[in-house]
Amino acid sequence: MRMLRLPGITFLTLAFVIQAGTAGTWCYDSQDPKCGPLHWKDIMITCGGENQSPINIDRRKTQRDRNLDEILFEGYDQAPPGRWRLINDGHSVVMNLDGASAADQINITKGGLQDTYRALSFHFHWGDLSRNGSEHTVDGQQYPMELHIVHMNTKYKTITEAKGHPNGLAVLGFLFKVSDADNTNYNTIVTGLRNITRAEDYVELASTFSLSNLLPNMALLSKYYRYKGSLTTPNCEEVVQWTVFEENIPISKTQLNAFVNTLYYKSAGTTSLKMTNNFRPPQPLHGRKVYASRDATVSRGSLLAVNHLFPLLLAVLIGQLSGPS
Repeated sequence: MRMLRLPGITFLTLAFVIQAGTAGTWCYDSQDPKCGPLHWKDIMITCGGENQSPINIDRRKTQRDRNLDEILFEGYDQAPPGRWRLINDGHSVVMNLDGASAADQINITKGGLQDTYRALSFHFHWGDLSRNGSEHTVDGQQYPMELHIVHMNTKYKTITEAKGHPNGLAVLGFLFKVSDADNTNYNTIVTGLRNITRAEDYVELASTFSLSNLLPNMALLSKYYRYKGSLTTPNCEEVVQWTVFEENIPISKTQLNAFVNTLYYKSAGTTSLKMTNNFRPPQPLHGRKVYASRDATVSRGSLLAVNHLFPLLLAVLIGQLSGPS
């Protein structure tokens, strides 16, 4: 093990192997289309299920649910008592959050959730220099990057146990937009990327920020969409209560490019491939409902607007035809 100390950062290279459960070898198309998302169902049958994620959120077809009120974020505004570990796991950049004492745990509840969920980790999905890379899309639009914060139902003791129940996990999804200026709240993470270029490297970040710093204004997080889905990597277990937020996180092009240019996938041979386009495309809904929170935007489309205006337009036309010639 080697260690490098930087201001506020301790960097170590750890020899360990990240395994995707019993899913066998899987990858993204940017690594090898032969083991990419289209073939995941051949590697693990659960990836071909009826309730897969991500999805396209068509706001014309969402159903308003007044019970989806504001989510209660507990501990999101507190810096961790120790250090958070940022890892290149060979498929993404992952920050482990678990391991704190009960008093320091980060939880979510309310907002239509029937249970309390504890934050375990967060990770990112992105594209390349010319392509967006979010997993969820909204009205068919793909965004530059997506953040997933993974939570486990506190009813269960382990992640393995939680994956055995349909209410086992809750994942919060945040979509990014490109801004002119750097998002300074992401400086620590972006700086850390240069020290985890290779799979299995990790860096321990100083406790200088809270999880809420990474998110949009907390006052705007009452606008979201909810549906039942799955993890977006094998084994693709269908045990996730998904919440995708309407408000975007700003990030500069320079910061976004740091993800694209700095990181490498886990290498199967001598050639190292840059970690780009590490996202799964949207999956079929198969009749699932997507619910909009009481404050979220629901688009009903231009046809509905025309239907409402048609009687008024007809009355005006009749008045013009019956007027003096």
